[in-house]
Amino acid sequence: MPLSDTAIRNAKPGAKPVKMTDGGGMYLLLNPNGSRWWRFDYRFDGRRKTLSMGTYPDTGLKDAREKREEARKLIAAGVDPGAQRKAVKAAGLNRAANSFEVVAREWLALKQREWTPGQYAKEHDRLENHAFPWIGHQPVADIGVAEIRPLLAHVVKRGHIEQAHRLRHQLSRVFRYAVATERASRDPAADLRDTLPARQPKNYPTIIDPAQVGELLRAMDGFTGTFVVDCALKLAPLWFCRPGEIRQAEWVQFDLDGENPAYTVPPSIRKLRKAEKENPNTQPHIVPLSRQAVAILRELHQLTGRGRYLFPGARSVSRHMSDGAVNAALARIGYKGIITGHGFRHMARTLLGELGWNPEALERQLSHKEPGVSGVYNKAQHLPERRKIMQEWADYLDGLRATGIMLPIGNMA
Repeated sequence: MPLSDTAIRNAKPGAKPVKMTDGGGMYLLLNPNGSRWWRFDYRFDGRRKTLSMGTYPDTGLKDAREKREEARKLIAAGVDPGAQRKAVKAAGLNRAANSFEVVAREWLALKQREWTPGQYAKEHDRLENHAFPWIGHQPVADIGVAEIRPLLAHVVKRGHIEQAHRLRHQLSRVFRYAVATERASRDPAADLRDTLPARQPKNYPTIIDPAQVGELLRAMDGFTGTFVVDCALKLAPLWFCRPGEIRQAEWVQFDLDGENPAYTVPPSIRKLRKAEKENPNTQPHIVPLSRQAVAILRELHQLTGRGRYLFPGARSVSRHMSDGAVNAALARIGYKGIITGHGFRHMARTLLGELGWNPEALERQLSHKEPGVSGVYNKAQHLPERRKIMQEWADYLDGLRATGIMLPIGNMA
């Protein structure tokens, strides 16, 4: 039955904590030392949670019930009252509970389960740096086009066009969340989608002239940095993987002695959504290894093979090489701004395409998804052909390194 002030005052503490229930998930926890704590138990997203609502008598029975009803309203609107409280605290106690910053932090907490840590950090930092200083303190329902336009213009003025588009889209998602949780009536960021300058195509610096590729490879042979970075630099054009798939590679993912040597890239380090990374049915990406790649790996194994990573960090073998190591090596040999680690993918795709190799097999080797309906049904991996491509590509690079002349290779598909 519901509590009363008389029942609370007359209750005597025992040897163990006692729950005095009031209904609706709320109870008073009477502790052996005589302290009385209000608690509210609820379920959100399939999980049982508990919310602290103060102590008695500082928080009276009437006040506790009002807090319970406020929490129940948030739950009904799809908001976790615990997460909402943390967001309010993070935004500062002097800010309104429905300020843009509070709502945005709630949204970030909600989406964090869907994102990788890296993606979450990008989304969080973008709001932290470009939105909260401008509109974070304002009630989300009071923000309109006039408040959003200046902060987008500030990003554009600094030349970050792509960042401005991403910020506008992110603001729009926060406002849609505010609408869904009944704290705003519309999404003003959507009205500004056509006011930003057109996106500038993002192209990674690369080299696709065969003679210049030969010059690059010869310059790479003259690299005087550490042996670990030297191996990563030489394997980058042979594998043309994404940079993260190179620097995070582990020895357990390699088969150097089998009939078909390969690097099996696990979903956890591939460019996939978090749900795909964690899905046990997601297949790894196979990188067939050429004779040249195997030779480099065998030599590298003598140095780092007893550890976890092929390319351990300079400061600790328990961590992989930093994400800027290959680009720093390219800069060191005089190729800063001319090609990046990612640019080897563009180089391989362009030259192999011009040489007539099967585009579908090349796309599979780049770990690209085929767009549209065909991408849903076409599961062909083209591994035999890809093994041939990777070996012929390594031989082709050797030819360019030696002569700088574009020589014909293999039997093209």
